[in-house]
Amino acid sequence: MQLSAAPIIYVLIFVAVVVLVEGIYLTAFGKSISLNNRISRRLALLEKNGNREQVLEQLRKEMSQHLTSKGIPLYSILASKAQKANIAFSPKALIGVMGLVTVFAYLGLTIGTSASQPIRIALAVGMGVGGVYFWVNGKAKKRMALMEEQLPDAVELMVRSLRVGHPFSAAIGIVAKEVADPLGTEFGMISDEAAYGRNVSDSLKLFAERMDSQDLRFLSVAVTIQQQSGGNLAEILDGLAKVVRARFKLFRRVKAITAEAKWSGMFLSFFPLGALAVILIIKPDYYDEVATTAAFIPACLIVGVLLTINIIFMKMMVNIKV
Repeated sequence: MQLSAAPIIYVLIFVAVVVLVEGIYLTAFGKSISLNNRISRRLALLEKNGNREQVLEQLRKEMSQHLTSKGIPLYSILASKAQKANIAFSPKALIGVMGLVTVFAYLGLTIGTSASQPIRIALAVGMGVGGVYFWVNGKAKKRMALMEEQLPDAVELMVRSLRVGHPFSAAIGIVAKEVADPLGTEFGMISDEAAYGRNVSDSLKLFAERMDSQDLRFLSVAVTIQQQSGGNLAEILDGLAKVVRARFKLFRRVKAITAEAKWSGMFLSFFPLGALAVILIIKPDYYDEVATTAAFIPACLIVGVLLTINIIFMKMMVNIKV
């Protein structure tokens, strides 16, 4: 029995592309860009630079550059995810990285496989674009999950600061110093903008819209209403923290309950592709007799469309919103 290593090589090259992108990112921006860092990126930049205004300008540029570049061809598929992930690469740099890893994938396919040049080019482009999108999407999901987890603690920290007599702007500054990224840097920017005269509620509103977070919208609305009509902000935020924490627990519970259905949907969606890869590994010449027929390419296209529809509908069925 003849075994083919081509599918395994394809997977390894794709993994190498994702690892290469992460390596380039860490090399360019250092550990301060990592969400696992205990010190927020803003504080690390302030320690390195010392100029508060320049650090604020740099962070604001990083956090708004992707949505303003949606007009770049092919970049619109990355813009929203890159914005939520707060990718420090500029859009042009990210496209350059995409081109670099595409060349890397092409070289790997040329060395490791015997596929024809058009197939190598198509696979290399797919791996380059898909690898960068996979990496950005993973960063966005991780950052949003951390932000949702940090928000109740950050609001409770603001409540304690307000109750001991600090003004709201000072409470935000305390959160910026005590909380790690991603909220540490975000609230640090809001604190810096307030120091330069911007309304805190406006900064919170823009932050909530940029991250497309319902919990952050609740915070923005609560602060705006308190500024317009008055009231005990500490009590308002205390109630908000309880609501956000309860929502977070509910989301986790729903996620645990629906985990089996989601994994079943993923299995049913990707099982045909896995079965095809196993067939090609065990018996590489399995489709040789029909590959030269006129109906082979149309049949492959139809199967591909049906598999795509299957994946979309499976995702819709298991995507339960609360």
